[in-house]
Formats: sequence, structure tokens, C-alpha cells
Amino acid sequence: MITAVDTNIILDILIPNEPFRASSQKLLERFWAKGKLILSEIVLAELASQFPAEEKLKQFLLETGMRLERSNEKSLYLAGRRWSKYVSRRNKKRLFCRQCGHDFDLACPRCRAEFAGRFHILADFLIGAHALEKADCLLSRDRGFYKTYFSDLRIIGTI
Repeated sequence: MITAVDTNIILDILIPNEPFRASSQKLLERFWAKGKLILSEIVLAELASQFPAEEKLKQFLLETGMRLERSNEKSLYLAGRRWSKYVSRRNKKRLFCRQCGHDFDLACPRCRAEFAGRFHILADFLIGAHALEKADCLLSRDRGFYKTYFSDLRIIGTI
């Protein structure tokens, strides 16, 4: 089995006192035992922020059994198409649940100003498309987003 790993799962382990540390660690161990753990270029770049030297990052990847699997043209095209669909459908005044994918309005109880939700950037779509093309599933806590825009991808989370 080939399992792609999203940045948030790895950061749970790297950043001290993260609330999902134990569950993310167990998830990684479970899927490492089942086969290969792979990362996209985007995940590797995002992880670089946590390591003072490239050698430290390489050592971490070696110790955890994760390896870089480069994107192909098909996954890059797929990411662009799905991101384009997201941008064209997105209502900037609505919030988006990371767990279930539902979007909803939210206003300040005092002044009634509407809050804007998180805007997913192209990197999120590159990670999803990479996993769809290169792996059997994706480990991520951002299941609602991936469920909505990558319903054809098996998402496994820690929540």
C-alpha cells in the first residue's frame, strides 16, 4: 500500500504540545507498517520550515520512512482544474468546515459583520491531486476539504 501524507499530520509530531500528536503518530505508524509513506514536493517544502538544515530534514525522512514522490503532469493538470472549479464556486463570505466539508455563514454577534472563511490555495490542490495519482490514500486532518474536492480520493484522518 502506498500512503501519501499531508503536512498537518507531520507537523502534529514535530511541533511541541500539538493536541493531535499521539493520534497522528499512531496513524503514521499504522500506515508505515502497511507499505510506503510518500510526500509531495509541496509537503516537503512546507516541512522545510521546521528544520534548520536540509540534512536534518533528510535525516527525519529517513528515520520515519517517508520519501519524496515527484508529481507528474497528470496530477499537476488535475490540481489546476479542481482549483479552478473551487475558485469559481467559492463564496468568500462563507466559512468551510474542515471536518465535514459543509460551508456556512457566520456574523459577528455585535456588529453583524460577516466573517470570511479560509481560502484554500493551489498548494492544497497539488497535495490532493498528487495523492490521487501516486497513492492509495491520503493521511490528513483536512478531511472536509478533500472530501469535497477529491471525493475520489480515500482520506484517513485522526479525528
